[in-house]
Amino acid sequence: MSDAFPPNASRAPDRIELDTAAVKSGGACASKDTMLDAARTAGKSEILDQYAADYPVDPKAGPHDQPQSMCPAFGSLRVGLRMRRTATVLSGSACCVYGLTFTSHFYGARRTVGYVPFSSETLVTGKLFEDIKEAVEGLADPENYDAIIVTNLCVPTASGVPLRLLGKAINGVRIIGIDVPGFGIPTHAEAKDVLAGAMLNYAREEVAAGPVAAPRERSDLPTVTLLGEMFPADPVVIGQMLAPLGLAAGPVVPTREWRELYAALDCAVVAAIHPFYTASIREFEAAGRPIIGSAPVGADGTAAWLQAIGDTLGLPQDKVDAVKNTMIAACRGALEKMPIKGRITVSGYEGSELLVARLLVESGAEVPYVGTATPRTKWSDPDREWLEARGVKIQFRASLEQDIAAVDEYRPDLAIGTTPVVQHAKSRAIPSLYFTNLISARPLMGPAGAGSLATVINAAMGNKERFDTMRDFFEGVGTEHAAGVWETLPVDRPKFRKKYAALNDAARKASEAVGS
Repeated sequence: MSDAFPPNASRAPDRIELDTAAVKSGGACASKDTMLDAARTAGKSEILDQYAADYPVDPKAGPHDQPQSMCPAFGSLRVGLRMRRTATVLSGSACCVYGLTFTSHFYGARRTVGYVPFSSETLVTGKLFEDIKEAVEGLADPENYDAIIVTNLCVPTASGVPLRLLGKAINGVRIIGIDVPGFGIPTHAEAKDVLAGAMLNYAREEVAAGPVAAPRERSDLPTVTLLGEMFPADPVVIGQMLAPLGLAAGPVVPTREWRELYAALDCAVVAAIHPFYTASIREFEAAGRPIIGSAPVGADGTAAWLQAIGDTLGLPQDKVDAVKNTMIAACRGALEKMPIKGRITVSGYEGSELLVARLLVESGAEVPYVGTATPRTKWSDPDREWLEARGVKIQFRASLEQDIAAVDEYRPDLAIGTTPVVQHAKSRAIPSLYFTNLISARPLMGPAGAGSLATVINAAMGNKERFDTMRDFFEGVGTEHAAGVWETLPVDRPKFRKKYAALNDAARKASEAVGS
């Protein structure tokens, strides 16, 4: 049987190439630039410059070279919706708010999302800000809320809606106003840091001003704050590893309640499990807290992480060595019981891709490629160096095209990635798993995480024969424009598509120019 998808098969890009001569402006996408220019003109330069410094991207990257992500605002929205006694208000286009709330509830949010609608008139006249202020004042009941998070999406940010003028508090309820524009923040993972950093900044100022409310739970031991969203069992496992060192696991940031922020700041050291939380790290450093990178994943990762804790806090080396030896033995035992054999490519946009790759390599898998939508930072260097020393190619700020090219180049036994990467791999009869729901939603840390991936991954790789059967069954039904069963095969008309794409692009740019 012939291979319907040979290894050297070319893939049509997920875009239409415009005829640059067909449009006077050159046919290039200018929407992001238009929004950025508008936001700077409206007085948002300072915050946009801070975002550019905190969440850098390649300035030469084109519109199709962006890292994979959901709408960035989904990240900050999800953080707010998980917090107790916290209200969330969005200001943005109705279609955006609908999509964000739908996705949030799909992922388990059971809280109301406030929405302040606007029209061209209220946006231009400044009435939108007054409407936001009125809505927040109506919500600000200290009996129900500790804080209200108000988020400007793309259009209000570009229009310069000044959330800072809402003030620090209304009726004793804290007000956190943030701009989360898709044209200023590259990924939803980094938008989580935008809100977490803003709340840490507020809480740090409260601590500096005087006594604050005690957290619900507070250890008598020095604590390690864990930075970045984690599987619920992971902090427990980390706490068990820290206990023999006379330490305790502190809060996970983003927190689930406002007063946990105080406990997070009152730590001995911060573990940047997700190394791209730049704004949050800045607040911890301003509070005088040391930061360590990486995480206790696999035997090598666990040993290095525990040593970093010991070195940072000046713990006795014999005590650190005793804990390391115990945990290394437990991790290796778990890895040996649940080996993984096969070639696996890893890509995703959650920020834990390098940690997952480390665990796969220690489990016995060959991992030639890791793509992550998040940027390289000095806190990701320990994981990057460990993986590169074992021949793994790492692509920070990976685009969809780069992740798909890796699947085509390495022809893995299993592709772990985002939805379109998974779709592409399956079309090549390559077993694949969605990173967010099937990989990152599992324990990764310490002995408990050492064997957690093997069952689902080995089961997925065992489905290769089923994929081959499906590919052979559907062979000959066509692809792209010719997908389906036809008496007369449709004729592809690329020139026709290019012509009307150029006309549509010109019309879009003309509409953007109205009122500019």
